[in-house]
Amino acid sequence: MQFGVFTVGDVTPDPTTGREPSEGERIRSMVTIAQKAEEVGLDVFATGEHHNPPFVPSSPTTLLGYIAATTSTLQLSTSTTLITTNDPVKIAEDYAMLQHLAGGRVDLMMGRGNTGPVYPWFGQDIRNGLPLAIENYALLRRLWDEDVVDWDGEFRTPLHGFTSTPRPLDGVAPFVWHGSIRSPEIAEQAAFYGDGFFHNHIFWPASHTRQMVEFYRRRFEHHGHGSADQAIVGLGGQVFMRKNSQDAVNEFRPYFDHAPVYGGGPSLEDFSTQTPLTVGSPQEVIDRTLGFREYVGDYQLQLFLMDHAGLPLKTVLEQLDLLGEEVVPVLRREFAALKPAHVPDAPTHESLVAAKAGDGALASA
Repeated sequence: MQFGVFTVGDVTPDPTTGREPSEGERIRSMVTIAQKAEEVGLDVFATGEHHNPPFVPSSPTTLLGYIAATTSTLQLSTSTTLITTNDPVKIAEDYAMLQHLAGGRVDLMMGRGNTGPVYPWFGQDIRNGLPLAIENYALLRRLWDEDVVDWDGEFRTPLHGFTSTPRPLDGVAPFVWHGSIRSPEIAEQAAFYGDGFFHNHIFWPASHTRQMVEFYRRRFEHHGHGSADQAIVGLGGQVFMRKNSQDAVNEFRPYFDHAPVYGGGPSLEDFSTQTPLTVGSPQEVIDRTLGFREYVGDYQLQLFLMDHAGLPLKTVLEQLDLLGEEVVPVLRREFAALKPAHVPDAPTHESLVAAKAGDGALASA
């Protein structure tokens, strides 16, 4: 199982001081967070893709390419690659290039994003969101899997004898997750291709997450990729920790109340009860996270949002220390003890290369 952090890259004033970082500061802080994640023993750093204020990560491959050059073991991922508004040819080439530079340490997470106006900014119509996601990904897979592609679709000009360059490293494309909060069509897409399904798991109650993951698992089995419990599942979540639980609540409350993603809604207490948000001690985070298995089954990837809502970089780095030193080692041990042998580990470039060589499924532990 892989553990890591993801960022949405918001530039938000610190509600306790009023200080707002510059865009440059925020970008550099994301690099520092990624480097710290590797330092404390986490597996993954993932960035969103946004093209509007108050968010800055408009070019994930640029950010991840820089981080690749300053790390050695960290898996680099997107937490959203906009499959609807990015051209599939550009995605195929950009992420294959990143894959070569990073020595295979690259995943993608396909999504439609949560900002409606992004569609016309890139010449698309939001009413075509789902058909675009389906068609663009079908083309992307062919661009990675086939050396020469002829293509005629609805939403872009045809391709004739086209070769995407560079070709994927070792002939194996980056592993793809399909991220969705509420669309069963995206879960179906993930299942059809035998890809991973990632549920953000921040805004929704356990019952909704269970429903989406169970649907994906059933369809994964239906499409012949393995049994339902062998489907590749990832979850998001947000935590804030201090040694003393009440200290965590008191410190995090102003950030929660002013957060651009969920501020101004339910109280911190209500939101923590109704969703997986966990604000408290490291042990509370451990107990809550282990409980996710009760309604999604054995899963392969757990990403935590740590740097949202104007939290100072110093505070985020302290959170990463707690995550790496006190939380993740326990989670690794407990999840590993519970996982049946036939359930796959999180995919890596090495496991995908081995599976291709053996023409078999992802290797299990």
